[in-house]
Amino acid sequence: MSIFLSMRGSRPGQPIGLQIARTAKTLSRAFDQALSRSGGSLPVWLVLMSLKGERHGQQGDLAAAVGIEGPTLTHHLNRMEAQGMVVRSRDPGNRRVQRVELTAKGHALFGRLLQEVIEFDRSLRKGISEAELSTLRALLDRLRENVTDDSAAEVKP
Repeated sequence: MSIFLSMRGSRPGQPIGLQIARTAKTLSRAFDQALSRSGGSLPVWLVLMSLKGERHGQQGDLAAAVGIEGPTLTHHLNRMEAQGMVVRSRDPGNRRVQRVELTAKGHALFGRLLQEVIEFDRSLRKGISEAELSTLRALLDRLRENVTDDSAAEVKP
């Protein structure tokens, strides 16, 4: 139980999941602040990035790619459309499907946000070697696999 008594900072006995969750929250806030300096947010960046790659023109596919529910995406798209960043139209082949496209203003915002993303990434990498980054990526992948692997969820006697 002493492992849970002192959970401030990065202590050797601190549960790794808690340390990662706290770090993720701090990084997420800092990333969102960086994006907001150029008029964006994480959801806006994810939408713009998906549309810029032209991989997800249908609203339903876009929601899955961004990792949010359809109604939440609709809220973001309504705001982005009102600001002139995207346009939506019905798919001529299937009127139930909405297509989403970037406008010139959306492309411009993407460019500004991309610069923030590059700078944020550069600041995160300070003092970290390529070998350390490779190790970090492998460890993060393994942690993600550990919580998504069906065998990890089984209760063992």
